[in-house]
Amino acid sequence: MPDVSDMQYDCSGIGNAIVDVHAQHDEAFLESFSLVKGSMELVDERRAVELYEAMNVSAESSGGSAANTMAGIASFGGSAALLGKVADDHLGRVYAAESESTGIAFPVAPGTGGEPTARSMIVVTPDAERTMSTYLGAATTLYDHEIDEAVVANSQVLYCEGYIWDIDVTKTAIRHAIAIAKANDRRISFTLSDSFCVERHFDEWQQLVDDEIDVLFGNEEELASLTGLSDFGAAVEATRGRVEILCATRGSEGSLIVTADETFTIPAVPVADVVDTTGAGDQYAAGVLYGLTHGMDLAACGRLGSIAASEVISHMGARPNRPLSELLP
Repeated sequence: MPDVSDMQYDCSGIGNAIVDVHAQHDEAFLESFSLVKGSMELVDERRAVELYEAMNVSAESSGGSAANTMAGIASFGGSAALLGKVADDHLGRVYAAESESTGIAFPVAPGTGGEPTARSMIVVTPDAERTMSTYLGAATTLYDHEIDEAVVANSQVLYCEGYIWDIDVTKTAIRHAIAIAKANDRRISFTLSDSFCVERHFDEWQQLVDDEIDVLFGNEEELASLTGLSDFGAAVEATRGRVEILCATRGSEGSLIVTADETFTIPAVPVADVVDTTGAGDQYAAGVLYGLTHGMDLAACGRLGSIAASEVISHMGARPNRPLSELLP
């Protein structure tokens, strides 16, 4: 790897810039709107309005999977940038200002005269499981020419959100960012995002995992979809060595950090009251990536991931409520 001492960013993330709308409801609410518990469904503007009006909204905040991870890295004290697109509207301006106040560089210019800023309606059931209905809006208009090559080239790691593979425009943008990272000998990390997302892009992602990705993040369901193996241990073994580092998460059972030759078992950090699992995987990735870009060993990286995940599931919302730097060992 090249010298990273003078790089501007620890990590740059590419993903959907979305305003997260949170509400707590019981299972009956999911059934009344035919929502599949634990899934992420893309919806049109009409459906987004319908759900928003029916939800008992408890919080609205800047979000998006990769954006949440960049916020976590910044909360640890790292440097991060987000390559995502909002509209030049109220929510877009709020999103950009909040990102920058959080310490995330946000270099992509807002869109004008087109789709409004994206939003995700997140319903949290009493068991803390989250079900998401996402209207992508302006996030779908992130074009390859809007990717700041200097940002990617001056980042130790490029972090890619699997969700944005669903749109041809943003798929082209993410492939362009990956090409820039590879040309500059940067590490490429990728989150599988959702088991349904893996199924939608199964063939393409097999090639991506084998040929492009250095650090892969996935939970039990996502790895099962990727490998076709329902047994967690078998799915991990089938993925071992396909990437430099596999980060396999299991919720309250912790995680595994897996290389071709080693396996590190990382326990979950106990939480007295799990309120909302939204963002747990995003913050786990933030801890691991912060550790990797600051020279920590893999076991320590995994512990930071568990620390960050435990903080975010103890409250509503997908980003830390307190500086993660205060939780560094």
